[in-house]
Amino acid sequence: MEAYAAGDAKSFERLFGALAPSLNAFFQRSAARAAASDLVQTTFLKLHAARRSWRRGERLRPWLFTIAARVRADWLRRHGREDAELDEGGEADPDPRADPGGAAVARERADRVRLALDALPEAQRVVVHLHRFEELSFPEIARILGISEGAAKLRAFRGYARLRESLADLVAEEKP
Repeated sequence: MEAYAAGDAKSFERLFGALAPSLNAFFQRSAARAAASDLVQTTFLKLHAARRSWRRGERLRPWLFTIAARVRADWLRRHGREDAELDEGGEADPDPRADPGGAAVARERADRVRLALDALPEAQRVVVHLHRFEELSFPEIARILGISEGAAKLRAFRGYARLRESLADLVAEEKP
């Protein structure tokens, strides 16, 4: 980011390659799957416009996810939450030739987890995503979402509790 903020255009390609997949996952889980690619592009356009305001030494991911959270909020205001449920995205299926039965079980488990995440209230889903999948700390999440650290922790606690409850049978299957 330092090189890009200083004007090195080639460093943008490295930034995009490293960060776009995380942003895409964030938007797929917290906005519309069909719009995720457009929201990633919008976020990078805003990053480009704000690149000189990034402070050297500041962690990039929290700063970028602050921009992404605002892009997401703008999109949700324009389109409403109901649009976010219209498109059903997916992840790469495991190779069925390796273990057809295992691949089917893995797909089923992944679908169950995805549905459980999608069923969380939006405020909890966003915090769980940023904490679990983006590995951001609660102080960083609080800054990104403009809430207190305590509120971020509470949303995560409640979200993880709902996930444990709705996926209890999957956890029980794993125990010997």
